[in-house]
Amino acid sequence: MRAVLRPVVTTLSIVSMTLAPGLVSAQSTGVLFTVVVPAGGFGSSLYLRELLSSLTAARLFCQQLNDETLQVDCLSDRLGQVAQEIPEDTDYDEVRSILADTSAQLGELARANHDRARGRLRATQPGQGEKGATRPLRPIAPDALAAVNAQAVDILEEAKTKLLRSADGKNRNQYARIAQALESNKVLLRS
Repeated sequence: MRAVLRPVVTTLSIVSMTLAPGLVSAQSTGVLFTVVVPAGGFGSSLYLRELLSSLTAARLFCQQLNDETLQVDCLSDRLGQVAQEIPEDTDYDEVRSILADTSAQLGELARANHDRARGRLRATQPGQGEKGATRPLRPIAPDALAAVNAQAVDILEEAKTKLLRSADGKNRNQYARIAQALESNKVLLRS
């Protein structure tokens, strides 16, 4: 994404800057300066790096939980969060849709195989205070874990296939890199 911000008034002091779907705004006391980014302008290498970083962070967060029974629901939560952070009406609409669908499928799989004896658990990153899963996670029943993980791997593989099939000429390389990052999450489920 490339946006050029030129000051309207030379003494404008920016208090905060926000990036919203297709909109960059800088606010100061009583002054609003807005630059609209065209939908096609979001497919930049900078945003791709941010998206790939988010997918890597999802895997690392779930891995740091050190509880294999939480991996499926953790991936559901994290992929859902990544999907929500993708702005609407951009070159990544299809990616957002696929990630949201994958998150929903993994969540349903975790719900159907929940270890009711353990209940739902809050997950946070060590040393990060309250930063963590957006909701309590459901552990998978130990006797169902192998089968659930195999189904979760299939769901991730299907998502990868959808990403690769939905890519066109201009975004083929980017979608392939996103699919590869999604593929790396399968390692959590094969241990």
